[in-house]
Amino acid sequence: MAIRRHWTVTHSCGHEAQHDLSNRPADRRAGFARWLAERTCSDCWKAARDADSAGKEEWLAAKRAEEQQTAAQWAEQFEMPPLEGTERALSWGERSRHQLVTRAYTARVTEGTWSETDWAVTEEKIRTVTRASWWIDQRDADGTDLPELLDAATEADRGTENPYR
Repeated sequence: MAIRRHWTVTHSCGHEAQHDLSNRPADRRAGFARWLAERTCSDCWKAARDADSAGKEEWLAAKRAEEQQTAAQWAEQFEMPPLEGTERALSWGERSRHQLVTRAYTARVTEGTWSETDWAVTEEKIRTVTRASWWIDQRDADGTDLPELLDAATEADRGTENPYR
């Protein structure tokens, strides 16, 4: 007698489905059918994934909005010049600049050996780099590297107008 190839499985979600297990070795089909029964059916799994995806998108949008608001308040508080670039790059660049500069301040001043006077020199250099894409490119940089990165910035990365107006 041949080992069954088609199994009717009642999934944990309560749905019943036919599964063709002929691509599995005969001695592993029953175990795989039990494993399938412990899980939701494909339709329920896809629905849960799509719902989770929508929840993640909402969460991410809310997180980005919060980060954007924090970055805008920070830029205003420390009189950072507006960035230049495409509309999409501007908000991303503002968030990236805020996050990198905050990491740098923490590493160099709060936890490091720099004084506020040392930081003021770096802060002036920060104001000169106004290309949003430059800040996006540096978004994963270590905070301690910011002074060196600012020194490496070219004229193309600096604003075309006086940022101190």
